[in-house]
Amino acid sequence: MSEFYSPYDADRPLMLKCSCGQDHSPADHHQAVSADAAAIELRRRSLTSEFEAHANDFIEATLVKALFPQDNVRRQFLRSVGKGTAMAAIASVLPVASLQAMAQEKNALEKKDLKIGFIPITCATPLIMAHPLGFYQKQGLNVEVVKTAGWALIRDKMINEEYDATHFLSPMPLAISMGVGSNPVAMNVATIQNTNGQAITLANKHKDKRDPKMWKGFKFAVPFEYSMHNFLLRYYVAEAGLNPDTDIQIRVVPPPEMVANLRAGNIDGYLGPDPFNQRAVFEEIGFLHVLTKDLWPGHPCCAFGTSTEFIQKNPNTFAALFRAVLTAAAMARDPGNRELIAKVISPQAYLNQPETVVTQVLTGRFADGLGGIQTVPDRADFDPIPWQSMAVWILTQMKRWGYIKGDVDYKQIAEKVFLLTDAKKYMKELGQKPPEGAYPKFKVMGKEFDAAKADAYAKSFAINKLG
Repeated sequence: MSEFYSPYDADRPLMLKCSCGQDHSPADHHQAVSADAAAIELRRRSLTSEFEAHANDFIEATLVKALFPQDNVRRQFLRSVGKGTAMAAIASVLPVASLQAMAQEKNALEKKDLKIGFIPITCATPLIMAHPLGFYQKQGLNVEVVKTAGWALIRDKMINEEYDATHFLSPMPLAISMGVGSNPVAMNVATIQNTNGQAITLANKHKDKRDPKMWKGFKFAVPFEYSMHNFLLRYYVAEAGLNPDTDIQIRVVPPPEMVANLRAGNIDGYLGPDPFNQRAVFEEIGFLHVLTKDLWPGHPCCAFGTSTEFIQKNPNTFAALFRAVLTAAAMARDPGNRELIAKVISPQAYLNQPETVVTQVLTGRFADGLGGIQTVPDRADFDPIPWQSMAVWILTQMKRWGYIKGDVDYKQIAEKVFLLTDAKKYMKELGQKPPEGAYPKFKVMGKEFDAAKADAYAKSFAINKLG
């Protein structure tokens, strides 16, 4: 990586009157933000009020999971005796009622002071906005959200227990739990942080090379090996007949360094997170080749998660985190809140980006770098459901490209890592009707994926490493 130019591009000073990227004074900006803050506070109170009395079910579920960590054993136990009898039996050895009562008290949190890591990208919008809008504080938590330089550092700090919870790439908890690329440590995905929200950005010099068949020899950046960016880029070029391991180069570059490396000519493009796709257009050095939503509508990207050990040791704290993050996700899903959210997360402490850039990403009305203005309302979305079929798809791509070897029990891993049941429960408590099922089918570039046929799917591609 030494050949790459790697200043923190997002921190480069901009010649603007106001740090938000708009042409007005800081004083005018402060007045506007104050008015916006009042509106946001009303929305925050509405969303959080429904969570106040719902810790009991979570405590019960956490205790059952702790006693019966294997999914099949737990289900068999509950089917055999019923929930009421099961909880009565557990209560005979554990103070369930006391734990439930304690969960209703803010000072009963096992741990109040928390560090949550994040990468400064719009994928982390719910986790980030929960800090300045007081969602963590409302749950009795004193959270420090820590801007982190790259995904390898996020992984290491979670493994070393320097962070309590974190912004993950969705494939990372699967890889870490399996010991792929690191020592095995059980991790969990509580919610998906964002769906869609990525793009392939190319340098302006390649405007005449829109066909990926013409990309042989190109150098691309992705933020991490265990990322949707890597797997979607590989899928895309392979569908065009290129082998991603031999016909192009794929290099890991932290998201904030992608724009600088594109400008320097070190890479021809990247499949990266926003706002750095839009930032390349803003800087007039790149254009948007394709939004990843056009490859797989509604695909997952980033997630909120923590270690299984943290959940077991701190069930009340984890419940409070869950409430805070899902409250933020519900607010972020509403398109009417996107401009306000852009104001909240653009400042230096969070994304450190021109507000104009962040607003274009979140509202879906943006310049494409090719002379056009696009309107794509779902360019980025924040559906929190951690579908287990999404986890299985990720595992098929890890197997396809040689990251994991041998037989894979796709569903067992997916159900262990992606906490779908908990997410649905809390979504219901937000007043929304949770979707049914766990393994919905979906299409990636027109090809249907059925989690029940995962192994056959992984082997079905002409270009793979399975032999």
